[in-house]
Amino acid sequence: MGMLAKMTSSSTPVKKASDDVLLLHGLLLMCSADGIIEGSEMATLEAFFNTLPEFDGKDFNELLAQANKVVARYGNLKESIKGLSEIQSEAVRRKCFVLAADIAMSSGDVDEAEDRMLEAMQRILGIDDVLAQKILEVLTLKYAV
Repeated sequence: MGMLAKMTSSSTPVKKASDDVLLLHGLLLMCSADGIIEGSEMATLEAFFNTLPEFDGKDFNELLAQANKVVARYGNLKESIKGLSEIQSEAVRRKCFVLAADIAMSSGDVDEAEDRMLEAMQRILGIDDVLAQKILEVLTLKYAV
């Protein structure tokens, strides 16, 4: 947290991020979970941004700037995953988990960092184990060779 933010945080109310911003934030978290944003992950993210109704008519750079404010509010990227708990819509919570898993699997190899990120997302988003298992089974079929 920067100096100005520390000085004004008690007097300035923090505006909650909207579900679309938090959805993008979740997808970006998964893209960067292993410290490298691979081309396949970015291509998948761009496809989601260009087709999902939550992002229809929205400017990517504007939403990205708002997502960066979520990171700033929590002090760092890793802690900012907690912001996903602010997603109001149950449908968007589920969608965030599905799309994050899709991004992780799109590179062909899910590493330990991505696996931990997905587990944390499942917990924070309130996705039960049965639904999570179904989602992962379907995505495994999607990416099977």
